[in-house]
Amino acid sequence: MKLKKWIFIAILLVILYYTFIVNTLLTLSVIFASIVAVKLYKYYSKKSLNKLSASKELFRQSYLGHFIALVAKVAKADGRVDELEAQLIGMMFDDISKVFDEKEKTRAIMKEIFNEEKQRLDDTKEIATSLNKLLGKSILKRRQFISFLIQLAFVDKGISSEEDKVLRDIATQLNISAEVYDAIVNSLKQKMKSNQEAMTPKKAYEILGVKESDDMNTVKKAYRKLVREYHPDIISSQDKDESYIEEATAKTQEINQAYQVIKKLHS
Repeated sequence: MKLKKWIFIAILLVILYYTFIVNTLLTLSVIFASIVAVKLYKYYSKKSLNKLSASKELFRQSYLGHFIALVAKVAKADGRVDELEAQLIGMMFDDISKVFDEKEKTRAIMKEIFNEEKQRLDDTKEIATSLNKLLGKSILKRRQFISFLIQLAFVDKGISSEEDKVLRDIATQLNISAEVYDAIVNSLKQKMKSNQEAMTPKKAYEILGVKESDDMNTVKKAYRKLVREYHPDIISSQDKDESYIEEATAKTQEINQAYQVIKKLHS
């Protein structure tokens, strides 16, 4: 009887050992290996990215270079780059360049690509087709890119017919259906309409965090600070779900509308 008892205890101890100690060590090893793998991936990804800033040609051939070229096409589609569009594009350059070691050089390369590409629209489909190949199977990245381009066109006074044509051409080449494109646009329109209906002067001052007695220089500083804080970040969006850009766009539009209301009051 005692022997059976000790055998039972021995078996129980063996089970407990393998359940709690060996498995715990195994789990910790897996967690540690995963952390190391992520760090290595980030390290080599950054190293690979940094190679792009060696020359404008290398950067232009990358998916980031293609994307900046398409940003230029959308921004200039209606013949001019709006003040808020220019501000958002400048912030996009900042967001992208901060992941590179040579930040100023990278920013200068992006600006040069943008200025060159905004001069023509006849190669938009070709660039979008090339970007589609570079993105591989990433559906999420395609949706994020088209969402960013839509919000860029939308953020000033809505999408013009010229911008809509360019955007639809890009969406088609990125294998994004007309239904998906329309859903993104309609969602932004609805949010903008809601913001406009609720935008009283009092609300506008509250949104920008300024007083009625403040001059336009103070209002403009507050406006630019808020746009920088809430603008859609194309780099950050890679780690977030699809609603991120939409929410950031809606907030940016709200800030812009508040600024326009106050500007009219001061004119």
